[in-house]
Amino acid sequence: MDTSKRILKLVTPWMIESGPEGDVVVSSRVRLARNIKDRSFPAHCSTTQKKEIREEIKKAIDKDKFNFINLEDISSLERENMMESHVLSPQIIADPEGRGVAIAKDQLSSVMINEEDHLRIQTIAPGLVLKEAMQRASQLDDELEQSLDIAFDENFGYLTAWPTNLGTGLRVSAMVHLPGLSMTNNLPRLLGAVNQLGMAVRGIYGEGTEALGNLYQISNQRSLGSTEQEFAKDLETAVTHVIGEERKIREALKENSKYFLEDKVYRSLGVLKEARLISTGEALALLSDVRLGIDLGIIDPKLKPKVQALMQIIRPAHLQKYMGNTLEPEMRDYYRATVIREELAKEG
Repeated sequence: MDTSKRILKLVTPWMIESGPEGDVVVSSRVRLARNIKDRSFPAHCSTTQKKEIREEIKKAIDKDKFNFINLEDISSLERENMMESHVLSPQIIADPEGRGVAIAKDQLSSVMINEEDHLRIQTIAPGLVLKEAMQRASQLDDELEQSLDIAFDENFGYLTAWPTNLGTGLRVSAMVHLPGLSMTNNLPRLLGAVNQLGMAVRGIYGEGTEALGNLYQISNQRSLGSTEQEFAKDLETAVTHVIGEERKIREALKENSKYFLEDKVYRSLGVLKEARLISTGEALALLSDVRLGIDLGIIDPKLKPKVQALMQIIRPAHLQKYMGNTLEPEMRDYYRATVIREELAKEG
């Protein structure tokens, strides 16, 4: 059941590994927004000013731990690939001039430069591990503050481009896989309850994006009025509630709709093994069903790392990088189906 070494090179480690509560929680992410004192926010900077800020930040980055990239120096496909890996935001990839990113060599931390704020420090890890992700982000933040004069106000906290990030500058989030809630149409009710707890629910790449493959991001909406630890604890409480509801529905489906569930899982696996053309959305939906089958013991759990890797490698930019060519949409659908078939054929 070995996953292709070529695929493993292109997939982020946290996407393949399973952490605590990994049947529901794919990953935990901590992001800190920071700005340099007496510098205009990126939206009000010229390209020259953005490049000056980028150079200042580059000097503060530990070159032994991070690889630094000027975004205008790489192709749009490379930038899209980083967006699909949750290193870059959809907003930054379209206008790369004067922007940059530093990526840790273990791929668990990154610093996005000159998006909405001068720095967006990010850590990401598999499973529900907000405390560990917070510690890692705080350590990186402290290291950068030793070299950079960060904008901070005694009354308002860290100054940011958007008022919603004012204070701690913190966004904590968890990516969750919710096929049970989706299948039983219980998702709107639960997500409404999560909103009532002060959390936002977004799609796979954040605000304004779709929830492909039943993957959702749950995050705090405020960053002012509490400590970083309190925000993380509040999110963990909300996510723990979501985990409980998803597991409850999964068990009910297994107990009361056993044959329906098995048929859905194996039918999805069958389509993936035989399809000749398949879109990103359809592939992620079917892989979501198979992942559910693995987590419920219907399918061999040894297949899980492969399914998780496929859920990333079949996205448009990853697929094109894997194939080594820019592909038209129909050819992407053809090669996506081919890659899935070839990988699942190694199952036995």
